[in-house]
Amino acid sequence: MKLRHYLLFALFFLFYYPTQAQTFKYGFVTDTHVGTDTGEDDLRNTVADLNKQADLDFILVTGDITEMGTQKEIKLAKEILSGLNKPFYVIPGNHDTGWSESGGVDFIREFGDDKFTFDHKGFRFIACASGPYVRMSDGHIPRDATVWLDNILKNTPKDMPVVFINHYPIDNSLDNWYEAIDRVKKYNIQYAICGHGHANKAMDFEGIEGTMGRSNLRAKDSIGGYNVVTMRKDSVFFAVKRPGLEVQQPWRKFALGTFKPKSYGPFERPSFAINDTYPEVKKTWSYHSAANVISTPATDGKTVVVGNAIGEIEAFNLADGKKKWTYKTGGAIYSSPVMVKGMAILGSGDGHVYAMDINSGKLVWKYKAQAAVLGSPVVQKGKVFIGSSDNTFRALNVKNGNLVWEFKGVEGTLVGTPLLYKDKVIFGSWGRHLYALKKSNGDLLWKWNNGHGNRMYSPAMVTPVAHDNVVYIAAPDRVLTAIDANEGTTLWRNKEATVRESIGISEDKSLIFGKTMNDEVVAYQTQKTDPGVLWRLNLKYGYEHVPSMLIAKDNNVFFGTKNGVIYAFDPKTRKQVWAHKVDHSMVNTVNVINGKKVLVATMDGVITLLEKVN
Repeated sequence: MKLRHYLLFALFFLFYYPTQAQTFKYGFVTDTHVGTDTGEDDLRNTVADLNKQADLDFILVTGDITEMGTQKEIKLAKEILSGLNKPFYVIPGNHDTGWSESGGVDFIREFGDDKFTFDHKGFRFIACASGPYVRMSDGHIPRDATVWLDNILKNTPKDMPVVFINHYPIDNSLDNWYEAIDRVKKYNIQYAICGHGHANKAMDFEGIEGTMGRSNLRAKDSIGGYNVVTMRKDSVFFAVKRPGLEVQQPWRKFALGTFKPKSYGPFERPSFAINDTYPEVKKTWSYHSAANVISTPATDGKTVVVGNAIGEIEAFNLADGKKKWTYKTGGAIYSSPVMVKGMAILGSGDGHVYAMDINSGKLVWKYKAQAAVLGSPVVQKGKVFIGSSDNTFRALNVKNGNLVWEFKGVEGTLVGTPLLYKDKVIFGSWGRHLYALKKSNGDLLWKWNNGHGNRMYSPAMVTPVAHDNVVYIAAPDRVLTAIDANEGTTLWRNKEATVRESIGISEDKSLIFGKTMNDEVVAYQTQKTDPGVLWRLNLKYGYEHVPSMLIAKDNNVFFGTKNGVIYAFDPKTRKQVWAHKVDHSMVNTVNVINGKKVLVATMDGVITLLEKVN
């Protein structure tokens, strides 16, 4: 063999042959939105097309599988995807989690998990779930997923090439994007893929190559589409494939190799500088749960009880935060506990209402509903009032959990905390209506809606308040509404300020407080005619949209924000008293023990007791 030919053959063998030997392809499908007009048909067309691609090794489906996360939509999506003739791996997106009527239980039941990892031809693929886990809160990689990710990475060789998968881009569209980036950058991360944006897009996540994939929906076209990803030892190619048509030329390609963190920066990270401004506010204790906490902790003055997103009910000493007991339910807990007669009572995504002995953690009783119980209970005169996802609101006997009465006429999922006012129990749902039932027997007294046909504007997350036969709410339509408590008719609606769900009432019942979507808290007088905005207080908390109610106690008003900050202000002087940042995720409605002690839980599972020490 001539020397020139030998050298050419050697170069071919060294560079081309190993690359070809490592070559494989997979399908990258995202944002299928089964439940929309064309979602089902578009996914069926894609599955049929994928089955014709003999050279694809597996399929990745990266979230927003459904439009509203209902059991029906999830079952349909699973049925369609089960028609694939090759392995497929699925994670949820914000439409599957934020609108879930089961707290995510249905998704996990159908698909086995909300995260996955597997190895293929030397590459490790790792996918985390992401929310929001409350409608309209920020994107969030759940706490249990980061705990799981730590374990997966701990057992990953440092030189093993890794592909990270999430529904959201791993940037600040997630409130805890840095938790994923800071972890995977310590390993041989090759690239990350995501959906969410419905468009093919090259991205960069602090030096990590990122690729957003197009939605599988046809949108304004005649057919939908997905991406075919070609993996080689030294490079990766992304190309669009539309059902029935040839694979297009690659629209994105880049080199693979040993990951080296970029030297540029500094990179954006949350600031806790606000805590230096108010050093008098301290954490008495803090505990990081193994999963998201999407509810308000309860306390009887000695014990704290709260549930988390992997179904655990946890109890702590109020004084020092030491764990007392844990009880595992079968589904995510969104329900805020209520404490009464030595018991902590709350609902679970597994479809039960639980009553736990506060001291021992033993089950006292449980009641089985026909679907997830995401609503929070209230108790009065021996009855527990609570709503569930089976379109039913119930009153149970507080001693034994026996059914007292039930109202089956609820449209949509029940997720909020009811208001007990005089002879009524008042609550909203994601079925557009606010309901008033008779406390004694569950008879419907009235139901109200704000005129919107879209259930996204339902008065579901707000906790109603009332005074002098007027009920006050603020639905996602950003209008403060006063409703006649006896008739269920609208008295007035005010939209001067963008109050979205988060309201409260003063201790003397003379004022309604509203948290606007930008910086300001506003106050209205409680009256039967539109009073207009009485005053505004600019607390400079920024853009805000989470349903964390305002709680008035001991001459101050307290509330939390989407960025992990708790604020306290004096409504008389209209001045900020203090602020404290706990973490960088949503703060649930706080439990104000007194004017100096506030019990806090955040989306990321941080439970803490804050105390103003002077």
